[in-house]
Amino acid sequence: MISPASIDLVFETARVEEVIGDFVQLKKSGSNFKGLSPFSEERSPSFMVSPVKQIWKDFSTGKGGTAVSFLMEHEHFTYPEAIKYLAKKYNIEIDETEQSNEQKEKASERESLYLVSEFANTYFQKILHKTDQGKSIGLSYFKERGFTEETIKKFDLGYSLDEWQAFTDEALKQGYNIDFLEKTGLTIVKDQKRFDRFKGRVMFPIKSMSGRVLGYGGRILTSDKKAAKYVNSPESDIYHKSNVLYGIHHAKQSIAKEDNCFLVEGYTDVIQFHQTGVTNVVSSSGTALTSEQIRLINRLTKNITVLFDGDAAGMRASLRGIDLILEQGMNVKVCTFPEGEDPDSFARQNTLEELGAYLADNAKDFIQFKASVLFEESKNDPIKKADTVRDIVNSISKIPDRIKKEIYIQECARIMDISEEVLFSTLAQMNKKESQEENNQYKTEQKAFEVIKHKQPVEKVDVLYLLERKIIELLLLYGDRTEDFEDLVFKENAKGELELEPVIHQAKVFEKVFLDLQDDEMQFTNPQFKTLYYSIIDTLNQKPEFELKNYINSVDAEMGTEITHILMEDERYVLDDWNRMDIFPKVKTDSVAQLVSETILSLRCFLIDQKVKEFQQETLQNKIDTNRNILEEVKDYSGLKMLLSRKLNRVL
Repeated sequence: MISPASIDLVFETARVEEVIGDFVQLKKSGSNFKGLSPFSEERSPSFMVSPVKQIWKDFSTGKGGTAVSFLMEHEHFTYPEAIKYLAKKYNIEIDETEQSNEQKEKASERESLYLVSEFANTYFQKILHKTDQGKSIGLSYFKERGFTEETIKKFDLGYSLDEWQAFTDEALKQGYNIDFLEKTGLTIVKDQKRFDRFKGRVMFPIKSMSGRVLGYGGRILTSDKKAAKYVNSPESDIYHKSNVLYGIHHAKQSIAKEDNCFLVEGYTDVIQFHQTGVTNVVSSSGTALTSEQIRLINRLTKNITVLFDGDAAGMRASLRGIDLILEQGMNVKVCTFPEGEDPDSFARQNTLEELGAYLADNAKDFIQFKASVLFEESKNDPIKKADTVRDIVNSISKIPDRIKKEIYIQECARIMDISEEVLFSTLAQMNKKESQEENNQYKTEQKAFEVIKHKQPVEKVDVLYLLERKIIELLLLYGDRTEDFEDLVFKENAKGELELEPVIHQAKVFEKVFLDLQDDEMQFTNPQFKTLYYSIIDTLNQKPEFELKNYINSVDAEMGTEITHILMEDERYVLDDWNRMDIFPKVKTDSVAQLVSETILSLRCFLIDQKVKEFQQETLQNKIDTNRNILEEVKDYSGLKMLLSRKLNRVL
């Protein structure tokens, strides 16, 4: 358990824009920040972070909340794990009691998989540094690769004993469940026998963007031809290899800062680059590059430089991944190393300055690289050359930006010595075919929609819900502000008719709202809003200095999410960047008193309408004598509504 004082300190210190900025590239947008959603595939930003309110909202999925809820949603942290992550980020010491075996058993399955993986990480490091076998075999291997002690610890490198079940026995002894050891892939269970999957291997922990251990890569050090050189953790609830990039945890800030990501193939490539001083580097861990991995980078930068070694066969296979990168609207460069060299060996033999200079001088635009590689293979064969041109144009067709497409076509024509007209014609054919396929898909979807749309009733606007929601928003944003309010007092004029006469008085927003609603004997109909309303009023009464950030952190997760949805709804329009089109929406804080008064007046008008409808219903059910009294009531309410509508400048 983490002490309440530690939790409060974490909440006071953490800044939502800094926390989310480690996972998403945020750009300033007025008083807020915006970026691509980390929860969906998109090219236009729909993710908004408010430093003032210390909350975030993802308009593409509807998710939102605080820094803690972001970590819980994005990294699948539990609440305590999110607090610990933030404490570590901000160098805050937290007081907590150690988990008992009983608490471990009560943890959810997903939590248990993380717990087992973290235990394994600590265990493998201990074996590497504290045992004779670990030092003589594992540590010696890493040092032969040129890794320093600091680098080995930075990447949590470890070693698994060359014994059949040394790790499994220790994990069971420490109270970890065999089911979770098997599900993470750390232990292989066959009938009644149990084996360590990574027996006799050096260990590379694979981490999420936040640094949680998801799985492992293990390299064998013996010359056993029957055993695979590298073994990775199998897929599990926490480890999906197509969604993970090795080194992303250490590289994320550098990628955003440098606005470029170097993409390599292996674990040691990443580690050696880091040790040399180039830290904006990640690896696909020997697997084919996936769209999910590219999106992970896309949230941090639009620029990728793919690094290849001198292996021509591997290079050609990797070219397929470039098309995936282009489809995401990203900029791709390619850099190859001299024959016989790979990123690991080249970084080991050169200084930071030499490595940086080589990467800068030899990184080619993808079209130049692809054309040069394929052209060499086909220059003496006209049919192969035609296929090569078609292959390159196909890659260009993946680019969403039309201007970039045209520039690349011109570059391809120059390199391949072919007319631009032919290339543009080929591109048009490809686009036409793709457009036709999309059109057919669209027609199919439209047809399905047409069948459904007649069955769907038009959804009515719930006016009362919107008004109650607006009152909660006003209390949260401006509840403790003092404003000059123009109250309306009914007075008879010379003709004996009721008129509204304005009277100016000063009050806090929450007092104005509370007293007006109390006068009207209005009760919230939405249960969540009702709970929120009394909670906010109570907090504002007790605390003269109301802090929105502290209040959101004090309520439960469900209520906190609802508050976020309420507060961030208007920020949706900031994403449209109206200022760029010389449209300047009125700032809400310029007329808080007017906004509060109009909301309450609108609510009164709505309640009058409801009352009139009740009277009309009653008229249909009662006798004519009674109806006369009801009609008088309706007339009075209608007159009152007309007066209120004039104040709101509405035409009835």
